[in-house]
Amino acid sequence: MKKTMKLRITPLNLISAAALVLLILTLLQGTPVQQLGRIVMSPLLKILLGCLVLVSLITDLIFRTIFQSLKRVWIIELVFIALTLVFFLILKTYL
Repeated sequence: MKKTMKLRITPLNLISAAALVLLILTLLQGTPVQQLGRIVMSPLLKILLGCLVLVSLITDLIFRTIFQSLKRVWIIELVFIALTLVFFLILKTYL
């Protein structure tokens, strides 16, 4: 019997998709020119955003394999996202 993975939307999937869209938009813009509606990011931020996409996809896969219930996956991933944001804000304040 083949075991197929169901398509389940999770918070980390949504964050990965949003970060990937933002990364693609910044890569397709080319050289940064100050125009209204343009997203200007340094190359280091683009690399970090790409790493964020990879880490969130891998973390999502880990959480899906550990927790079978979709409700638990949502709760754990939302807590993970909240703790990551708090950690980021603490680092931003002190650095």
